[in-house]
Amino acid sequence: MRVILTADLKGKGKKGDMINVADGYARNYLIPRGLAVEATEGKLRDLREIKQAEAKRKEREKEEAEQLAERLSTAGIVLKARAGEKGRLFGSITNKDIAEALSSLVGEEIDKKKIELEEPIRALGEYRVNVRLYAGVLQTIKVTVVPEED
Repeated sequence: MRVILTADLKGKGKKGDMINVADGYARNYLIPRGLAVEATEGKLRDLREIKQAEAKRKEREKEEAEQLAERLSTAGIVLKARAGEKGRLFGSITNKDIAEALSSLVGEEIDKKKIELEEPIRALGEYRVNVRLYAGVLQTIKVTVVPEED
């Protein structure tokens, strides 16, 4: 029997996949538990439409990420922090601080999880920081940490 999975099944497939399974397995286990539906023409048409809409949405998100990466390519941010002697910071600059500065710069919310910072910045100077905007869209920005004026 051909069924369309409505949830991920280990060893069988992912949500939205159409698979062939034994009739008893489908009627007694998958369908009653809501893990699959029978693959009728109407359901297959719906599945195709959903997959097309999903592909369009992903393409649009990728284009938006590429446009944002283009805007960030020329951007550099300057962060002020309290520093002691020899340029050592009191505290550190984290990916959250960088995300907030970038968000205010471009006028669009940037998630702190997208900022790739191996460890917090603890000294004055210039740093190169990667921002992963989407799968396959990576932009490097320049972050300059300067001492805070008293």
